[in-house]
Order: sequence, then C-alpha cells, then structure tokens
Amino acid sequence: MVKIHTLHIEPPVVNASCAWASDYEQLRELYESPYTGAVITRTATFNGFSEDSSNTVAFAKDSVSSVNSYGYSPHPLSKYLDWIYTLLTTPCLDGSPPTKPIIISITASTPTVLAEMVENVQTLRKKLRATYSVAASFGEFIPPLSPTRSNRHSAGAAPSTSTHAQTHAGGIDPATLVGIELNTSCPNIKDAPPPAYTFAFLLPLLDVLSSAFYADPSLTIGLKLPPYLYSTRFAEAIRFVHTYTREIRPAVFMNGSMRQLAEQDGIPLRSLNPFAYFACTNTLGSCLLFSEQAFHDPADATLSHTVSASGDMETDDVTYPHTHASSSVPSSPSPPSSSASSTPPPHPPSPSLAPSPFALPPALGGLGGESIHPISLGNVYTFARMLAAHPDHAIRRIRVIGIGGVTSAAAAGRMRAAGASVVGCATLLGREGVRAFEIIAGHHS
Repeated sequence: MVKIHTLHIEPPVVNASCAWASDYEQLRELYESPYTGAVITRTATFNGFSEDSSNTVAFAKDSVSSVNSYGYSPHPLSKYLDWIYTLLTTPCLDGSPPTKPIIISITASTPTVLAEMVENVQTLRKKLRATYSVAASFGEFIPPLSPTRSNRHSAGAAPSTSTHAQTHAGGIDPATLVGIELNTSCPNIKDAPPPAYTFAFLLPLLDVLSSAFYADPSLTIGLKLPPYLYSTRFAEAIRFVHTYTREIRPAVFMNGSMRQLAEQDGIPLRSLNPFAYFACTNTLGSCLLFSEQAFHDPADATLSHTVSASGDMETDDVTYPHTHASSSVPSSPSPPSSSASSTPPPHPPSPSLAPSPFALPPALGGLGGESIHPISLGNVYTFARMLAAHPDHAIRRIRVIGIGGVTSAAAAGRMRAAGASVVGCATLLGREGVRAFEIIAGHHS
C-alpha cells in the first residue's frame, strides 16, 4: 500500500488521466477493477472542451505506442462531480462503503476559474462526509476494515486487519477519497503551450491550490507534468514548488474548539507543502506518425464515448482554442434534390479530399506508450532523486507517479526501480481496456 498524503493506493497502480477515463461507464469499470488502486479522471474544464473528429488517437503497428490529438474532456467538471459522488456512495457487494480513491484531473487558464473549480470539488467532499454520516447513523454502511482495498469487485474479498488513523462515522473519512490533479502539460491545445514548461507562468494557478490546501490540509493535490529534457527544468519545478512550504504547528481540539499548539507545548513545527505528488510524464508534443506506421481498426477510429459539445452548450473554447486540422476531410456535399429545376455544376476537386499520409488528422500529436518510456523513466528517476535529496522534509514527502510506456509488468518494475511510488498507464488502457491492469500485474499474457 502506498500513501500519498491522505490517499491510500493499493495496489499502487492507477490509470493516467486520459481519454479512456472520460465518462461514467469507463470510470466505473476502472473503479471496479481489483487491479487499480485509484482512478484518475480525464482532465475536466469548468464548462467542458469542444471535440470533433480531429481529436483522436492512432496506435503504432510495431510497438505499444500511440500519438493522440485529444484536448480536454468534453464533459464539464459538474458531470465528474456527480459521477464520483455516485461511485463513492454506492456500497460494495459486502455492504461496506467504497474505499478506493478517485483523483479529479482539472485545468483552467485563470486563477478565478480554477478557484471556483476547487471550491466545487470541496463541496463534493463535504457532501460525501454528510452522506456517510447519515448512512452510518442508519446502519446502511458497514464500516470498512481497511482503507487500502475496495471490496466492490468481490463479495468474498479477504478482509485486512490494518486500520486508518482518521475515521469518520465509524470508518475512513470519505473526503480523503477525493484528490485533485492539476494538468499543467497537455501538448495539444492550440496557442496554449503547457505552462509547466515555463513554471513561472503556472504560479497564479499554484497560488489557488496552495490557498485551498492550507484552508483544508486534508486535501491531496498532485501536478501532472510534461516530459522535461534537460536538468534545469527539474530544478526549476522543485524550486518553485518549494516556495509554497510553510512551517506549521499542529492544531488540537479542546473543549469543542480548535487551538493552535504553541512552542511551550513542546510540539515542534511541521513542514507542509500543498503538493503531494508529481505525475511524470504527460505525452510528448509535436510528434508525427505516418499512416503506414499505424494499425487501423474501424472500431477504434473514434471513441464510442466521445461526445462533441452541443451547439447550445457553453464550453471553454475561448480560453483554450480548439485544435482544428486544416488537413481534415470535410463532409461531402449533399446531393442535389430530385425536385431541383436544374443540375448544379460539379464541385471542383479539392486537395483536402486526398487521403492523408498521416495517422492523425492534424498530423501532429502527443506521443505516449513504449516510445516515450525512456524519457519518462528519466523524468521519474531525476525527480525522485532530487526530491529525496532536498533539505525540506515537505519536499521529500512528495511522491512520483510514473507514467509513460507502462505496458507490461517489466515496464512497471522499471518505473518503480527508477523511483516511482505508483505507476500509471494510458496507451495500454486504450488498446486493451481494463485488462491492461491485469497485464501490468503480470496476471495476463
């Protein structure tokens, strides 16, 4: 079991935030898998992000690699909050409440919007506390024996004897089942480069997350980072994150009120930092796969779950301009009506109707899977070593989730050997579905 601040992840395997964690059914399937220790949603914006046929994925023929041109989820944050509430309030088969954490991936381009999104997540966490308290008072939930395992997938799952230090309504605090991951690194947003490549641009958003954490230190916050290619980037990221560390004395409740412990109480200061983990890495942008290098399955041409925002739905396109492909194939002109008095002249041939030589409609996309594995290993290795050697205890507590080319048990082992506390996958999930996590566990050929 791996503990990342208030999240208990067992087994230490997650899905990366990706297109295959977009809707309720996908999230439910991920949540119910005994091979995932936590679930991470696809990145949500406040209003949802408009998608079209140019947003897709291509898988390589000769390796478990992919390029994708996806942006963020078409579903707004409010949908994810509703789905997560349902997942975390649906009892397991043995009647106990769920105990597997869910991390909500979010992004925003302004601090004001991000602050509203974080507040909405906090409202969900409060709602979960209230729901669990009421359910427990009516005996509807059996208090879980362990916070490290969800029994939803098996009515006969073996109980654990471990316990959780913080309890709520006879079990764990349900608010600690929800975390936040800020996506700082999507490479496919037109005219909006990943801010984590110039970390100073990210600071207004980190300010929002820091304020939320110090108002409620039970909130677990992670950062999804891009692949860095030289050493100063790693040092820069840690240097800026370190500026958010505070020395704080623990508080206690006495006579029904909270009192901050003072130095004379003999309680030492504790170093805290709002950021509990780095997810390394997102895909590498501006990568090109030719059509001849990709395999084509008509069933995989578009994701069945993907929905475009309806015409009357407000989306976040103004803030994050959608990546339109100039080379995408337009729809064919409608045939003339049989009642037309004359036949219009034929349309001149259009160069855009020629088959594209590229695997993706926009040509360029984010590279993932085995092809990025060495870069991701290097990022995990570098961050893990630099964090472990930092003089600040709070920085040393930051964990690394290793993502990028985790396509087998051996690849997962390499990630852990490089320093990852938890491993995650996306490309393998896109190719294999949730059986990907059996493969990573070494339980499936």
